[in-house]
Amino acid sequence: MSDRKLGVLVHGAGWVAGEHIKAFKNNPRTRVVAISSRRLESCRARAEEAGLEGVALYTDYERALAHEGVDIVSVCTPQQHHADNVVAAAGAGKHIVIEKPVANTPAEMRAMLDAVTKAGVRTVVSFVLRWNPLFETVKALLADDAVGDVYYTEADYQHDIASWWAGYGEGRTKELGVSAALVAGCHAIDAARWFADKEAGRAAVPVEVFAYSGGWRKGREVEYDYFKNAWKPAPPLEYDDLEVALVRYSNGALSKVSTNYGCVMPYMLPVEVFGTRGTIKDNRVWSHKFPGQRGWVDIPTILPESADVSHHPFQGEMDHFVDCVLNGRESHCSLADAVLTHSVVFASLRCYETGQPVRLPLPEFL
Repeated sequence: MSDRKLGVLVHGAGWVAGEHIKAFKNNPRTRVVAISSRRLESCRARAEEAGLEGVALYTDYERALAHEGVDIVSVCTPQQHHADNVVAAAGAGKHIVIEKPVANTPAEMRAMLDAVTKAGVRTVVSFVLRWNPLFETVKALLADDAVGDVYYTEADYQHDIASWWAGYGEGRTKELGVSAALVAGCHAIDAARWFADKEAGRAAVPVEVFAYSGGWRKGREVEYDYFKNAWKPAPPLEYDDLEVALVRYSNGALSKVSTNYGCVMPYMLPVEVFGTRGTIKDNRVWSHKFPGQRGWVDIPTILPESADVSHHPFQGEMDHFVDCVLNGRESHCSLADAVLTHSVVFASLRCYETGQPVRLPLPEFL
């Protein structure tokens, strides 16, 4: 194996890009060689923040892709740009990290997947909670048969996405944000899929979706700021703030998943896993592995209880992806797998229009 470090281009210089840069800087097999964004000042700020020296800065993405020594592109731009960014990176033969949501339409996802497949490059999508310590522990318990066969999971994204978020101006719109589940609730959908399959490194395959949407914030020019525990005027959401989906998988398991922007509370992402021989509720376990159990066994670990990107385990994700690139293997969280999570979002949107269950795969992927 060569001792040459893989070169990384970070495209997009917003909030999350700083964590991508930090993770690649800390990996001994990579180095950040370039940063690109619409504004040169943003690129420079990220480079200085990370203490990077000699890194190239670009406002032209095509020129950045052509920078000498780039092996990996980390796409951290707003969601409406992901499809074009990924297709271009794949065309340039680069391996790709893709922030979620990956795209705004099934057609965009199809184009991205076709480009990645044609180029033969590796991908990972930032459903970063798969590397959260609680999620890693729960997945290991499932693989060890702690709850038997999984027949039902629940996951809920509960967070008042609002004007405190720098991307809210675009993300709140129907055109650019699309839906609450797409902007953020896809994390809960992915968690439900991840735990609905007990095998290590595998998520359940959804085959049918039925969903409702509702809530109270759509069109209202007021929001709750949980940082200050106060109400204030704000631009309105253009889509429903509450979505609830039922999902059936090819292995027979079911999930209930919700996205809730209207909750008056701090961020939470609770998960529940029900099996034929036990149950897991967040970090509490009831299992046939504990004979004579009289109470829940609490796992002292880190839960997904903060929306701050610095709390998210990007280091685990990037280390995993670098290993995939160096060893020529696909990530369990590749673009192809992420398409299955996002398909639940788009199936839900179609269900709102028809009032009927939606079969998967979507027509765009048949």
